Amino acid sequence: MTTETPSAELPTELPAITTQASPAETTPATAAEPQLERAGLPSSDQGDEQKQNEEIRQFVTFIVGEEVFAVDMAPVQEIIRVPEVVRVPLAPPSLQGLANLRGKVLPIIALRHLFGLAEREHDDTTRALVIDLGQPLGFVVDRVASVVGVEPAKIEAVGSISSTVDTELLSGLIKDVGGHTMIMVLDFARLISREFADMAKLTTSSGVAKGLSSQTRSDATEEEEEDSDELQLVSFDVAEQEYAIAIENVQEIVQVPEHIVKIPRSEQHVLGVMSLRNRLLPLVSLRRMFALPPHEMDEHSRIVVVSLGATSVGVVMDNVNEVLRVAKAEVEAMPGLLARDGDLTDISDICRLDGGKRLVSIISTGNLFRHSAVKEALTTVDSMTEDLPTETDELDDDSADDDEQVVVFRLNKEEFGVPIESVQEIVRVPEELTHVPKAPSFVEGVINLRGTVLPVIDLRRRLGLKGVERSDRQRVMVFLIKGACTGFIVDSVAEVLRIPHGAIEPAPNLSSEQSQLLARMANLEKQQRLVQLIDPSQLVKGRELAELAALEPATLESSAREPAASEPEQVT
Repeated sequence: MTTETPSAELPTELPAITTQASPAETTPATAAEPQLERAGLPSSDQGDEQKQNEEIRQFVTFIVGEEVFAVDMAPVQEIIRVPEVVRVPLAPPSLQGLANLRGKVLPIIALRHLFGLAEREHDDTTRALVIDLGQPLGFVVDRVASVVGVEPAKIEAVGSISSTVDTELLSGLIKDVGGHTMIMVLDFARLISREFADMAKLTTSSGVAKGLSSQTRSDATEEEEEDSDELQLVSFDVAEQEYAIAIENVQEIVQVPEHIVKIPRSEQHVLGVMSLRNRLLPLVSLRRMFALPPHEMDEHSRIVVVSLGATSVGVVMDNVNEVLRVAKAEVEAMPGLLARDGDLTDISDICRLDGGKRLVSIISTGNLFRHSAVKEALTTVDSMTEDLPTETDELDDDSADDDEQVVVFRLNKEEFGVPIESVQEIVRVPEELTHVPKAPSFVEGVINLRGTVLPVIDLRRRLGLKGVERSDRQRVMVFLIKGACTGFIVDSVAEVLRIPHGAIEPAPNLSSEQSQLLARMANLEKQQRLVQLIDPSQLVKGRELAELAALEPATLESSAREPAASEPEQVT
């Protein structure tokens, strides 16, 4: 059975790897312990023996399919079990995904796929060789055999051999070592340069990430057109009723944590406190504040972090629906007869959508913070943190300014993020999309968004992923790209997340398209999450952008007049 001692150190930590051959064939490998089995060494000439010892090279041998390979031990950092990976769209098919190895992003590459062999389920013997080729890369092999010491005389140039592997990927042959007649020495650098051409131009400068980040924010700022006649709202459901809060007051949206600290002798509206980036966040239940029927929190529940000045509170909602842009003409003040004194003046306006069929209650953030439950929750947190040094609070405030706020969504199990300023709104996918004659092939259809025709693209298809059936969890995320609004269908929208700039790093360059669209990623080590950050300006560009602009207005207008099947529906 192969054993291993994973280590971040260089190859002197590899002696724990042993062969699965018989004990007589086992060859321990470490520069610190050169007692290797070597045939034919002259026992009488210690000087010649020492010289020969110095010339002996150490190789890690491994199995892929029916073939035995070797790699020089110098660049091998460690040997690990195959970790869980995050799939990367637009990457070469041999890339299984990206893993988090002690805070570092590690690409995991399947040698079986590179060699044209059938896929095989990982088992107890499957391992990943972590090899440093300018950046650590993990190569999945069927089994690690041993570490062997090889005399120069037993290493030959690549000749005419019968193998499933292209001899151009080999740097030599080892003969009659470790019980094997022939072992092929794989040239990983040559393999990477041929199969992953863009990886030869790996981005290592942290300045690139900062530049991309600032460029994304700059582009979004230039493209964003403030409309004083519109409100931008985050809508959510509580007890099958729809509410909304102005997006400028929503700091982020996070999932309900596993552990909430209960506050003794507090009002029933106060759920407790949670830790959010080393700060205590009070949590209140909107259901309880509005005297609505009780409901257990589940996987759909979300915490909307609402801020007023420097103060924040987490409001628990049944689920978050959409980001809406609403004309002020569709917003009416709460009728005086319905407005109530005291704690329940939180709803300030009513938004009438879909010809009055859809009513959304807009919650006033100012009134919310005057609610007795919120006041009590904030007072409790203040008392819990009053002993903390003021300097710490100031540092936290400064670091918050350096955070990047992104909307996180999912495609399958993978998480992606886009800058929140690039998201115009988020709406539900209608039952049917209207197909426009002569529309570009990449356009799934169009929807009627408040009288404006919005072209819609399936983001799975755009990223080369397998399509799925439509579901209630899917959403259309609307981005402003080069002055034009375009919708992209995603599997679900998860949360609005603040990510420290220190957690954002360049993504490995795996293909030219991927390196532009997914140039950065957020490595959230404590949460064991890798969030791939998309640059929305790269989703549609060049010829595709011209094709979108060339859609005939008359055709679009006729599509806009089609029935409500193409209109966004209320999320329930």
